[in-house]
Amino acid sequence: MQITKKFIVVGAGIVTLVAGGGVAFAATTSPAATPNVTAAAPKVTAEQAMQIAHKEVAGAWVSEVDYQRRGTRPDVWEVELTKGTQRHELDVDAATGKVTKHETDKNDDHGRDDHGHDDD
Repeated sequence: MQITKKFIVVGAGIVTLVAGGGVAFAATTSPAATPNVTAAAPKVTAEQAMQIAHKEVAGAWVSEVDYQRRGTRPDVWEVELTKGTQRHELDVDAATGKVTKHETDKNDDHGRDDHGHDDD
């Protein structure tokens, strides 16, 4: 009779551990426990953002395109273009396609440091 009691107590302990582990597993995989990492895609595509940037800076070539999620501010496509010795950085609103920023500076990537000397 003692063997049966021990077997029942051990069996109940295993069931408790399995049930507790199952609850812990369910709690960590529930939708409320995992953040929403997939956000809606932008309405304006990268291709459209580049076309918009080309309209702003005709004859330039695109050197970089990045999608920036900005939290409380509107998400943008950051498009960098080069035309001659000028580098243009534009922000294109990912929802409306409106250019929200256009900065221009001289492109100094010709093998010289900031003082006009060769890098050698």
